[in-house]
Amino acid sequence: MIQEQTSWIEANQQYLMANVQCIREQIQVFQNGTDSNKQGLLQAQETVAHARAKLTAPAPIDVLTESLMLSHFEREVILLCAGVELDSQFAGIIANVQGTPGYYLPTFGTALAALPHAHWSGLSPDSALRYWRLIEVGNEQLITKSALRLDEHILHYLTGVKLLDARLLGLVSPLTCKAPLVASHQHIADQMLHICTGTTAGNALPLLLVKGDNETDKEQLCAYVAASLGFALYSISVHAIPGTLKEMQDLVRIWNREAAICQYALYVDYTGLDTNDKHKMQIMHHFLDSLPGFVIVGCSHTAPRIKRQMVSFEIEKPTANEQYHLWLQQLGEGGIRLNGQLHAITAQFDLSAATIRAAGATTTQHLETDTTGYIEADAMAGLLWKNCCVHTRPQVDELAQRITAKASWDDLVLPPSQKEMLWEMTLQVHQRNKVYNEWGFGAKSSRGLGICGLFAGESGTGKTMAAEVLANTLKLDLYRIDLSQVVNKYIGETEKNLKRIFDAAEEGGAILLFDEADALFGKRSDVKDSHDRYANMEVSYLLQRMEAYRGLAILTTNLKTSMDKAWIRRIRFIIQFPFPDFVQRAAIWRRVFPEETPLQDIDTERLAKLNIAGGNIRNIALNAAFVAAGEGCAVNMKHIMQAARSEYAKLEKAFTNI
Repeated sequence: MIQEQTSWIEANQQYLMANVQCIREQIQVFQNGTDSNKQGLLQAQETVAHARAKLTAPAPIDVLTESLMLSHFEREVILLCAGVELDSQFAGIIANVQGTPGYYLPTFGTALAALPHAHWSGLSPDSALRYWRLIEVGNEQLITKSALRLDEHILHYLTGVKLLDARLLGLVSPLTCKAPLVASHQHIADQMLHICTGTTAGNALPLLLVKGDNETDKEQLCAYVAASLGFALYSISVHAIPGTLKEMQDLVRIWNREAAICQYALYVDYTGLDTNDKHKMQIMHHFLDSLPGFVIVGCSHTAPRIKRQMVSFEIEKPTANEQYHLWLQQLGEGGIRLNGQLHAITAQFDLSAATIRAAGATTTQHLETDTTGYIEADAMAGLLWKNCCVHTRPQVDELAQRITAKASWDDLVLPPSQKEMLWEMTLQVHQRNKVYNEWGFGAKSSRGLGICGLFAGESGTGKTMAAEVLANTLKLDLYRIDLSQVVNKYIGETEKNLKRIFDAAEEGGAILLFDEADALFGKRSDVKDSHDRYANMEVSYLLQRMEAYRGLAILTTNLKTSMDKAWIRRIRFIIQFPFPDFVQRAAIWRRVFPEETPLQDIDTERLAKLNIAGGNIRNIALNAAFVAAGEGCAVNMKHIMQAARSEYAKLEKAFTNI
């Protein structure tokens, strides 16, 4: 392969220089007009024919001529300008012809006078040479005296050096297909190839629109399609496209030139485009309409509206079976050692091919560096599960807070019926794959398959702790979303915020804890004005996403009665967190201090007389520990009473000695 490339480079060099020699001989015929000069021109033309026969692939000068539809004269100007750069003798001849010793650049006048197919329009501002920026024209007062210089990038291109134009650096980046496609993606790729190869000669390729949430999988599929058609694919983000019409048109001009002569295709990444920005949308639509070559647009859901014919494809994640086999391929022997535990991972995590490869690579690297020489299947499965959580963590820091779950079932003080319902929630998450997929419930109905719950109770009664316990049991990340911060007064913004959260968390199925549900719900079923109507739409959207979410979604409220019954019926689990009674408060006091905390004569039965919730008890215990640590002694009842008085003052409640 390397030898063939070297052979082509040499043949192209000979062919290019033979063409340059023809122009040089033509200049000498113009200058001298002797028979010997005419004979030299004929010999040079024969050399061109012989050199062309040695080419195993088209020469860049021919590709440039055909792709940009250059006239004979325009081609000759290109070779004239290339000649003075590549042939020192040629440069001297030009200087003599023009009577400018030491100045070697040909002028507009020389080209018009000396080249056989000369025409004035060949160097007009809208000619191919100047429109495509193939040559630069000097700033002399007389246009005929203006020097002509070949664009440096085009000079390199003619010699066989294929580089990306410097004006595109930082704006576009190459995309390549780094791994085989899964069967479902290969099927879509074949459809795209069929559309493109079926386009009749002379007709522009349709713009391909690929929709899907995973950018890497879309890019890999499109890179495969482009490579199969002989194109090198480059990606550009909508955010990199200039915001002014002139700058955008300059970018389009350079890209269209490079795409035509180098077989480039463009992938336009629509991620993050603000569809409410009318100016940006107009620029984008104009940009796409100005690209006649092979163009693919990647987006989540919003499709561009353009004049050009467009064919749309939906790129889903690999199927569960494909994900399973991707894991086996990625993990090798390690996957076989998992003894079927991969099914649990594919049931919980709905991953893209790229994420599977990344998480699998992280796991295999850990196995390779393990000094014990062997890791048990359970430990390996735990490591793989953890890596899946890490690789799928949603990037929604401004909307959600990740909580490190530390609470266990022993920390949770609730009546048996409430604990049993929490166990049922974990059971349904664990057995979701069997019931929905193996037992057919998922195929029977697609509605209401999401596992969602409502935790109702006063502040401090254990709602967040219960969510932590679920996260610990299920070994999943927990994200707390304050709905009062997500709700936006501007129409449609609340749904956008919720969509971002669910879309980002979908892959890993993290537990989503929507706190302060009263901020969104309340009794709003009766529509009295437009605000009520939009509020109802926001609630409906949240419930719809919860019902379809593959993870576990939980709402919390301080007052269940503030929520409309029609909405409550759509929630699968409703758990009331009661205010703790005396016995439960005593149990909380017995568990609230860590084992490492030094204690002295703590009377939990006496402390249980404080009529406060578990959250307040934890605050008192923590503050008492700080007081004791400051005094350098064990925590005792005096410290707790001091902390209790502060907590009661914060709650604006009268403190009664116990």
